[in-house]
Amino acid sequence: MAVNGGRSRGGRRPTLEEVAARAGVGRGTVSRVINGSPRVSAATRAAVEAAVAELGFVPNTAARALAANRTDAIALVVPEPETRFFAEPYFSDMLRGVGAELSDTEMQLLLIFAGGDRERRRLAQYLAAHRVDGVLLVSVHADDPLPDLIAQLEIPAVISGPRSGAETLASVDSDNYAGARSAVEHLLAGGRRTIAHITGLLAVYGAQRRLDGYREALRDAGLPVHEHLVEPGDFTEEGGRRAMTRLLERTPHLDAVFAGSDVMAAGARQVLREAGRRIPEDVALIGYDDSAIARHMDPPLTSVRQPIEEMGRAMIDLLLHEIAAHRLPGAVPAERRHEVLPTELVVRASS
Repeated sequence: MAVNGGRSRGGRRPTLEEVAARAGVGRGTVSRVINGSPRVSAATRAAVEAAVAELGFVPNTAARALAANRTDAIALVVPEPETRFFAEPYFSDMLRGVGAELSDTEMQLLLIFAGGDRERRRLAQYLAAHRVDGVLLVSVHADDPLPDLIAQLEIPAVISGPRSGAETLASVDSDNYAGARSAVEHLLAGGRRTIAHITGLLAVYGAQRRLDGYREALRDAGLPVHEHLVEPGDFTEEGGRRAMTRLLERTPHLDAVFAGSDVMAAGARQVLREAGRRIPEDVALIGYDDSAIARHMDPPLTSVRQPIEEMGRAMIDLLLHEIAAHRLPGAVPAERRHEVLPTELVVRASS
């Protein structure tokens, strides 16, 4: 039988039966060899492997996965509009880490956006059909029903940033509280005393923890926490502009701003410059994420680095443990189901 690039005469892929005939064994024996079963003699294994090589047989991985009650696919679910995903460096860094950790496995990654009710309904149907082995959830709000749905479907899942301190799903996060404290303490050490904070979406637990860190750093320094110095943002550049405008209207003499993301800090910087405020001479500015935006701003932005790529890698590692424990009832789940990675303040010219 002539073979060309794994296809027999006529362009058809060699079948399992053809491999069995070439090796002089049964179809089931070929299947056991391909799936690594130890219940095959060395001589038989060698004969099957020789037939596979001669015919250019390529196993149907989808069929193998189905037979093993698995899909070899993981869904990265982002319950946000696509526009936000492509606008914020956080998501691309997370995706890079996830992809790098998956590269050594046979798992396929599916990127799914679920920013609206229609998309969420379709996602629910897709997950209910058990078309993936596990789910990564990124940027989940406190009131999002998706995590509870996934838990009800008993699909292994890991969430990036818990919804609350009582999160039931496995999670990976950075130390948002400590990161915010380090930013404010740096500003205090530089003599700043009227320090404003532009928060992220407070429906996101990480944004709440950054606000907690901001407040506690001020209290520990013996300074009052003025709520008029706190303005909610939404992690977007336009949100940073709006928040900075309101802060200047209320407190024109402020001398520092800690923004809950680099993207919001970029928006705040525009408003400060339009108002004639020099950075850092008049107003010190700090962001969060230490993204490329921070490095390329003028002046370069001091920012809290959270190890986003490492978080993506950790999420995959934890999810693979969860999947293994789900497939094998006797398997031991991961020892740490809630990982918190350290942050680091990267000081640049803006502060």
